[in-house]
Amino acid sequence: MRRLEGKRIALTGPRKAAELSVIVEKLGGIPLLRPAQGTVAVERPQLEAEIRQFLDHGADWIILTTGIGTEMLYEAAAGLDAADVFVERLKQTKIAARGYKTVRYLKSLGLTPTVRDDDGTTRGILRALQPYDLRECRVALQLYGDHAPQLVAWLKQQQADYYEILPYQHVPPELEVLDMLLSEIIGGQVDAVTFTSTPQVRFMMSYARRQGKADQLLAAFQSGTVAVAVGKVTAEALWDEGVERVVAPAPDEERMGSMIVALAKYYESQSPA
Repeated sequence: MRRLEGKRIALTGPRKAAELSVIVEKLGGIPLLRPAQGTVAVERPQLEAEIRQFLDHGADWIILTTGIGTEMLYEAAAGLDAADVFVERLKQTKIAARGYKTVRYLKSLGLTPTVRDDDGTTRGILRALQPYDLRECRVALQLYGDHAPQLVAWLKQQQADYYEILPYQHVPPELEVLDMLLSEIIGGQVDAVTFTSTPQVRFMMSYARRQGKADQLLAAFQSGTVAVAVGKVTAEALWDEGVERVVAPAPDEERMGSMIVALAKYYESQSPA
């Protein structure tokens, strides 16, 4: 496999940055730490109020979008001494689950979703929901650290009576870091940027738009800097933002180390024979 000789790789994920740096260096690359996602903050009073709404009034459907979010809902219910009530409510509710981690956590609670995606993406869960009529149905939507415009737009189109549950949210990163990353990408000073979550993509693109440099950024990703995603969900966020060239590992290898290996293979495929 061709190594990443001399390639400058910006790492935007705050988690496992040290381990990723080692992998990049072993492949001959130069890691640059550019955390584009702040810490996760849980608004406990707000979450408890949202959980009480679900416990007291239930729902016809609940859309669970992440495993960690589902676990946080259970833990919040447990904090209210209502864990068993929460599970019982879920048993009485049609569940739409996105991602294998969500399905796996539901299984640990003895639950099986009514529908699930076929590829781990938001588009996948929307495809799975297409056969169902949610008109005037009461729907609880678990968000994943941010708003979910595709799901919200679909629920509005369906004329569903939905409410949102936000178990965690991502704090924006330091603007100085985003400014440095944006300048490096547009200036051709980094060869690739890795993304390990959708908030990293959103924070970077929203900052670029505020600076009036979104078109320059997209042009840089088109012809110079390579955008690298840890998996399908993050790749989907990049595509939605207009980034057309995205490198990602195979669906059954969605891990951070595999992401760097996929990048090395991409460069190898681009090399003259």
